[in-house]
Amino acid sequence: MFGRDPWGGPLEIANADSATDDDRSRDLDRAALMRQLDETQQSWLLAGPGDQAGKKKKKYVDLGCMVVDRKIFMWTVGTILGVGLFIGFIMMIVKLVPHKHPPPPPPDQYTQALHKALMFFNAQRSGPLPKRNGVSWRGNSAMKDGLSDNVFRKSLVGGFYDAGDAIKFNYPMSWSMTMLSWSVIEYRAKYEAIGELDHVKELIKWGTDYLLKTFNSSADTIDKIVAQVGVGDTSKGPTPNDHYCWMRPEDIDYPRPVAECHTCSDLAAEMAAALAAASIVFKDSKTYSDKLIKGAKALYKFGRLQRGRYSPNGSDQALFYNSTSYWDEFVWGGAWMYFATGNTSYLSVATAPGMAKHAGAFWLGSPNYGVFTWDDKLPGSQVLLSRLRLFLSPGYPYEEILRTFHNQTDNVMCSYLPIFNRFNFTKGGMIQLNHGKPQPLQYVVNAAFLASLYSDYLEAADTPGWYCGPTFYTTETLRKFARSQIDYILGKNPLKMSYVVGFGNKYPKRVHHRGASIPHNGVKYGCKGGFKWRETKKANPNILIGAMVAGPDRHDGFKDVRTNYNYTEPTLAANAGLVAALISLSDIRTGIDKNSIFSAIPPMFPTPPPPPSAWKP
Repeated sequence: MFGRDPWGGPLEIANADSATDDDRSRDLDRAALMRQLDETQQSWLLAGPGDQAGKKKKKYVDLGCMVVDRKIFMWTVGTILGVGLFIGFIMMIVKLVPHKHPPPPPPDQYTQALHKALMFFNAQRSGPLPKRNGVSWRGNSAMKDGLSDNVFRKSLVGGFYDAGDAIKFNYPMSWSMTMLSWSVIEYRAKYEAIGELDHVKELIKWGTDYLLKTFNSSADTIDKIVAQVGVGDTSKGPTPNDHYCWMRPEDIDYPRPVAECHTCSDLAAEMAAALAAASIVFKDSKTYSDKLIKGAKALYKFGRLQRGRYSPNGSDQALFYNSTSYWDEFVWGGAWMYFATGNTSYLSVATAPGMAKHAGAFWLGSPNYGVFTWDDKLPGSQVLLSRLRLFLSPGYPYEEILRTFHNQTDNVMCSYLPIFNRFNFTKGGMIQLNHGKPQPLQYVVNAAFLASLYSDYLEAADTPGWYCGPTFYTTETLRKFARSQIDYILGKNPLKMSYVVGFGNKYPKRVHHRGASIPHNGVKYGCKGGFKWRETKKANPNILIGAMVAGPDRHDGFKDVRTNYNYTEPTLAANAGLVAALISLSDIRTGIDKNSIFSAIPPMFPTPPPPPSAWKP
């Protein structure tokens, strides 16, 4: 009989029934000794009871996918935690230890000049100045404007003085506000990036708040508006006024008459444009924006109904800011009214073929065609409406005249290029848009703005350039022209002089400006008392930061003489164009804001119906 050997082999068992327990035990011991044992079995037999008890049993960790020795697991986890704590400690030290970062690159020259150009508007403020006006030699002035007029007797405190005098001309002032607003609408992100957005909006509001005072802005229908405050005509005898006297605005004690008009389509439409454009700037402040739109509607309606120029022959307005016609203001104002309200009736006016004809859109042979000024808004209107065609393309019935405006905008841009000889250039490189007449820079900055802005329009529309006849020019050609003109103004000219006060090392020191030329020393100089400061050859005691002077002559010559306003007088309208050109050219990597100007315009076409529901059997 065979049994199973517990050591791994067969075991013969004989006489199982008769054998005693001792016999069986001895048989098993003999069988076990006769077999060869492996190492494990030998270790079990050789180890005594004490050895087995003293040996520790290994512990393991079950990780689910594998079983790991507990000691190895604990050592690995501890190592990882230690390394993590060490790295965290190093990072904490790196963050806490102060570092010297390389300074940011300095702003480009256009941005630097822009900061200064905006300060000129601070210096031109009339009325109670804000605490942080930033011009130490200016104070409250003309605090009785309007109220001191025995006929008008309503407050006209506020607004901006026009130039080196203290007259408030509503016509160029309105255009200046429109230009500032246009630049903010297009380049809001740039203004914000350089920290000037709040500043420029504050300046715009200073102007529009005043304009709202110059007519009954709460009414739907009006019959008159204020054209100007103050008088400059000296031909009627030695009567103290803003040109006969040379006084600081803070010291003025002579009467400042208010001039109103009842047929002034040009002024009304320009004021409407200013309020409409500003309403887009302030569209986040609904109450104020709505107030501006209401006033703009009343003004444009008044201008359309009561036809006439605001500057009749012999008037003070005609002597200083004569308007040649009001048709261009109808186009300009109508375009801004459409953008502000979305009402297509305004677009119909702005794109009426007869309106374009009267505005001079087809007078291509005119020597002033394409010259954008406070008097002629047609070139700006054409650029503005070309924008509409590029991005919204409203189609019939507007397409024909919009296409005409677009084509003529291309032609105007061609005329700015020296290769076409449409306008002369000085030897130093300045375009002579006013054909060699004095005070050229106000025209130069406006052309630079339109060229730079139009290049941004083309790029935003994925158009690399435009055609001048059979020749294709890239958008960089327009920017090159714009930069060349602004660079000339900032010092890249034969005299190496900056024509913006306070910019660069060499700039005009005898600016034709009453407030800047008379010391801020607590002494009040009367009507004629200030003339000793006017006639002196010394530099102005107060620096009129940011003022762009009238500019050089057609030979690139310039006389820094206070009494010659054709060289040294700055104006509100000129600086508005300068600000617009500078922000357009500033080296901030953002383009135009394509959509904000269209925020009030409803969808051009009906919304397509939703797709039909899925077919079900």
